[in-house]
Amino acid sequence: MTDNPTLNHIAFILDGNRRWAKEQGLTTLEGHKAGYKNLKVIAEHCFDQGIKYFTCYLFSTENWQRSSEEVGYLMNLALRVVLRDAKELNEKNVKLKIIGSRDNLDKKLVEAIEKAEKLTENNTAGVFSACFNYGGHQEIVKATKEIVESGVASSEIDEEMIKNHLYTKDIPAPDLIVRTSGEQRLSNFLLWDSAYSELLFIKKFWPDFTKSDLDQVTADFQSRSRRFGN
Repeated sequence: MTDNPTLNHIAFILDGNRRWAKEQGLTTLEGHKAGYKNLKVIAEHCFDQGIKYFTCYLFSTENWQRSSEEVGYLMNLALRVVLRDAKELNEKNVKLKIIGSRDNLDKKLVEAIEKAEKLTENNTAGVFSACFNYGGHQEIVKATKEIVESGVASSEIDEEMIKNHLYTKDIPAPDLIVRTSGEQRLSNFLLWDSAYSELLFIKKFWPDFTKSDLDQVTADFQSRSRRFGN
């Protein structure tokens, strides 16, 4: 049991951009734009508070089913993150990681991702991880295939080996996963790593989530007792 636990890694399911936009009489794309702006504010506040790892769910493998206009906008948004925001993260000594499959992504976006990750790979002040074209099931299937193809005997497979074949192999499991918008499910997010994560579901839509809300979330987490099955 761990009382007054340290929040080292927080992960967010950024939910509610589209519903927020509808309530405001705005377009879906304007909702995503507002969500993106808030992501930068909240991530910066996390690092300022000493939280070393910040992970967010930007685009799932299921999101390809959305309209071509919305998917196109999210692809352009991702390109903006890796082209422009990577420079800001680098100035703040923060490492950028894009977690997920590179399949189906435009070659220009893949090249930009690789360049941004290379630019920030030696930074030590924090790690900003964006799950993009990511699905928890797909991640575990990928890891399983890699292990089988390596010829490892089944008796040698353990949890550490599986972890080392995940997209998140260099990132510790999240201490806390927060989902906004009132939905209470993980939606295929970090299924392996979330085994003992604390969960918190917030009714506010993501664009309305504030730094004050983050402070309350942190206080809530620190008041919990983490048992890890004990």
